[in-house]
Amino acid sequence: MNEPRLRVSRGLTAMRLAARGGARYAVNAPRLFAAAGEHRQRLRDDLALRTAQDVADTLGTMKGVLMKIGQLASYVDAGLAPPARRVLSALQDSVPPMSSELAAGVIEAELGGPPESVFGEWDPLPIAAASIGQVHRAITRDGQAVAVKVQYPGIAETIAADLGNVALIRSLLKMTVPAQDVEELIEELRERIGEELDYRHEADNQRRFAAYFDGHPTVRVPMIVDELSTARVITSELAAGVRFGEMLSWSQEERDLAAETIYRFTFRSLYELHAFNGDPHPGNYLFEPGGRVTFLDFGLVKHFTDDELDPLIEMVEALCLNEDPEAFRSAMEGAGFLKRDAPIPTADVVAHMSLFYDSIRERGPRTMTSEYSSAVVRRYVDFKSPLAAYAKIPRSYVIVQRINLGLFAILGQMNGTADWRSISEEIWPFVQAPPSTPMAEAEIPWHAKAGA
Repeated sequence: MNEPRLRVSRGLTAMRLAARGGARYAVNAPRLFAAAGEHRQRLRDDLALRTAQDVADTLGTMKGVLMKIGQLASYVDAGLAPPARRVLSALQDSVPPMSSELAAGVIEAELGGPPESVFGEWDPLPIAAASIGQVHRAITRDGQAVAVKVQYPGIAETIAADLGNVALIRSLLKMTVPAQDVEELIEELRERIGEELDYRHEADNQRRFAAYFDGHPTVRVPMIVDELSTARVITSELAAGVRFGEMLSWSQEERDLAAETIYRFTFRSLYELHAFNGDPHPGNYLFEPGGRVTFLDFGLVKHFTDDELDPLIEMVEALCLNEDPEAFRSAMEGAGFLKRDAPIPTADVVAHMSLFYDSIRERGPRTMTSEYSSAVVRRYVDFKSPLAAYAKIPRSYVIVQRINLGLFAILGQMNGTADWRSISEEIWPFVQAPPSTPMAEAEIPWHAKAGA
């Protein structure tokens, strides 16, 4: 068998192992949490990853590049055929935790001592799964409650090796986004995923977001504890709040406030901080009443130069503010989304793309729905569209597509209702309209300081 076929064969084997391993933990996880005392500990020990070899054998298939792409594509599945959805589901299954001893070994190697001596208190049972690790609760020696994210030992090396399997990555991406030229998508994902392997990148990102949103009335970003953070460990403030699923049981008024906060965070970050946190995932939020949202996990962040951001601004301005189809098409071509001189009428280009801007083209209350987010996904992966042969996602804009795929899916699950156009006009640098909601009024002191 030649090398390309061999690599694909190995990759398909990895996907099957991922499905089996993930299913085993997913089936037993409810028993784990329902059990008590010694029985719970025995179940946990049976499922835990005890050695670096376990990590290589299990997480190398489940939490390698395939798992990361499965996470990134997690909101595409509404528009895919059943076989593709089954593959993505396998890649997103529950993941076994590390054993207490293995996690402690990472802490000792990175921070110079066992967790019981590095921290004043240490909970050996993880409180959450992370992208390539798990999170423990601890208290520092000076009494601060913290969350400690510990990377699976050896997973960085495993993923780095997996990044070389371009053929398999290409196959998976072509299945999930058949309407797109995936070559630049592959390169951007390889670079962004590569950055995630070093927690120092994530810590730098989180510091930047935390500094910018410091003092915001509803946005919270936990501060990093520098002296307890390394390439494989991130320690940050322990945040309060409930998870996404519990928030969905709140009143619609509370969900609308939370949705507004998520929307403001996303687009203030994009237009003002020139950065986008590319992982709008339900597990990356904590919610408190009154619209307060804590944002977690800054491993996948895209930073934009002015030259990269300007075409996005031009597209929004042309379509939503000036209603100028030719200017919109020109901006698309300038950004690289559409080949110049493509034999497609401009009216058809606008008709195809307008769905992505539907929520902000007119003023007035608009409810984000799961039906809308699914329609966006179907349009995104529509390989039968006349634009498909002439359109692509330039590398600079790969991660920001998670607005269309991830953010709208989140807001759709919340049935978030707001005047999204008026909120956008507050944030758009080419409008900067006055406040349109009570939350916007509360933002004024923070924004005066942040924009100084």
